[in-house]
Amino acid sequence: MITMRRFQSTDAAQAAQLVATTLKQSNRRDYSAHYLQTEIDRMSPAFFIEKAQQTHFYVACDQAKLVGTGAIGSYWGITTEYSLFTIFVLPTYQGRGIGRQIIETLEQDAYFKKAQRVEIPASITAVNFYQHLGYHFKNQNQQVDDEQLYRLEKFPQN
Repeated sequence: MITMRRFQSTDAAQAAQLVATTLKQSNRRDYSAHYLQTEIDRMSPAFFIEKAQQTHFYVACDQAKLVGTGAIGSYWGITTEYSLFTIFVLPTYQGRGIGRQIIETLEQDAYFKKAQRVEIPASITAVNFYQHLGYHFKNQNQQVDDEQLYRLEKFPQN
């Protein structure tokens, strides 16, 4: 059974490894090896500790094993807009509803509940997944940005 809980600093190394594994396996069709390695290097254990201090960061666990991550935090300091970040599921756990469980957890978070708008920077690999969950292209722009990500958004019912 998969359980969701808030990130703890002791999760940092496992979270960094989870993301590295997921990027290397799940995203390799859509991104260059150089791009993926740059992202892996950026998302070190220290990155996750800092991210957890700035966001409400969650992990999906299969007993003691981290199998997914996701966070929600302020959109550039705006108090009515938030972003979803760092949503990853280990490749061996994909297709089991864990990604949906992470999104549902984030959408039950206090930040999401008070948001007028929530944005997600979506990878080429995951854009269809987010669209299936009700996120739409921001400003109807269906092109990747300079970070090679799509910008999707949702307007929660307040």
